[in-house]
Amino acid sequence: MACRIAAPDSVFLFVGANQRPIKTQKFAGQCSTGFNGFAWDPLLRQGTKQNKFLVHSRKSRTVQAVAVPAVSSAADGAEYRKQLAESYGFRQIGEDLPDDVTLKQVIDTLPKEVFEIDDAKAWKSVLTSAASYALGLLMISKAPWFLLPFAWAWTGTAVTGFFVIGHDCAHKSFSKNKLVEDIVGTLAFLPLIYPYEPWRFKHDRHHAKTNMLVEDTAWLPVDKEEFDSSPLLRKAIIYGYGPFRPWMSIAHWWLAHFSLKKFRPNEVQRVKISLACVFAFMGIGWPLIIYKAGVVGWIKYWLMPWLGYHFWMSTFTMVHHTAPHIPFKPSEEWNAAQAQLNGTVHCDYPRWIEILCHNINVHIPHHISSRIPSYNLPAAHRSIQENWAKYLNEATWNWRLMRTIMTVCHVYDKEQNYVPFDQLAPEDSQPVAFLKRVMPDYA
Repeated sequence: MACRIAAPDSVFLFVGANQRPIKTQKFAGQCSTGFNGFAWDPLLRQGTKQNKFLVHSRKSRTVQAVAVPAVSSAADGAEYRKQLAESYGFRQIGEDLPDDVTLKQVIDTLPKEVFEIDDAKAWKSVLTSAASYALGLLMISKAPWFLLPFAWAWTGTAVTGFFVIGHDCAHKSFSKNKLVEDIVGTLAFLPLIYPYEPWRFKHDRHHAKTNMLVEDTAWLPVDKEEFDSSPLLRKAIIYGYGPFRPWMSIAHWWLAHFSLKKFRPNEVQRVKISLACVFAFMGIGWPLIIYKAGVVGWIKYWLMPWLGYHFWMSTFTMVHHTAPHIPFKPSEEWNAAQAQLNGTVHCDYPRWIEILCHNINVHIPHHISSRIPSYNLPAAHRSIQENWAKYLNEATWNWRLMRTIMTVCHVYDKEQNYVPFDQLAPEDSQPVAFLKRVMPDYA
């Protein structure tokens, strides 16, 4: 929690115990009932999301006061974004994309070759995933008990590659043959017991409505009314968006894909086919595993890698679009180019993860155009860096980044973007306090 007040020659930045001091520029104070808020000076709005940090006037907290010189130059906005990036665990926080820039203008700057489908590279990705998954199962079968977590981590990461192959099929970027894409996509999702067509329909809406409040289908901020509706639900939400967040894709998998009522009439037939394939895999594959290796074998060979996959699924997707400075906007204020370019995060992971997961975290070009095959995403990103570098949000995975998302990015607020749970319901937010104590704070 932080707030600032302006003095004639300096700015005082008040920082809570869990945040680092950040130098800033002067701005004006505002007041509203029950809260003391401070709005950015107009100069800072250049390249930085207008935001407010609010402190409830009815509660007292220990703060630190830091006096820094007030600077009135355009460079100060860049310096502030640099320090904010360090505070959040980002490598760069981009400027706001101008309102008059369209998504087509961004797409038109990409070289045509990044859209080309290469069958050899596509099937090479299938071979890579199949081989790495088979190696993972072999590691599980041979590893002593104390090395099993490493085998599960590898195998869970490898099976995430199957998801990315199905993901390319859903976006029509795997093959020029639609039937091939439907078959490969369905088969790639089966080890994850993920129904391909229901996921495809939901995911298409995510791309069409990225970071649009209510309409987006991935990692929306918590609704304040829902948060306040029931004490039991509030506690469940706090745990789900707090310590259990790296596995919350399991809830999304279960709640969003298995009910026919959630789909349009023209989608239902394809949904039924996908569900039948998933249930057939469960009805045949699971008993076969149990017959050969017992229930313990089912846990070792299927459940633990599946939980590893969901760790990556949850982590990747929340990092892609979640940060204190990235807004979710109502439909009437939403801008496609800003949502896809400014509202998407590029995050670098260790090279072995990038290889096994087929560049899924080179995510900005994927949101500029989902027709770019996964093997062409690095080239597309380099092109975007050449033409739009100052607008990009980029990071290398680190603990501070995860800590920021899991302890700050909670309940939707139009002015702040997010309000942390422990600000709204401190008495129920012990899980968040626990995360603040145990999660490392280094980038």
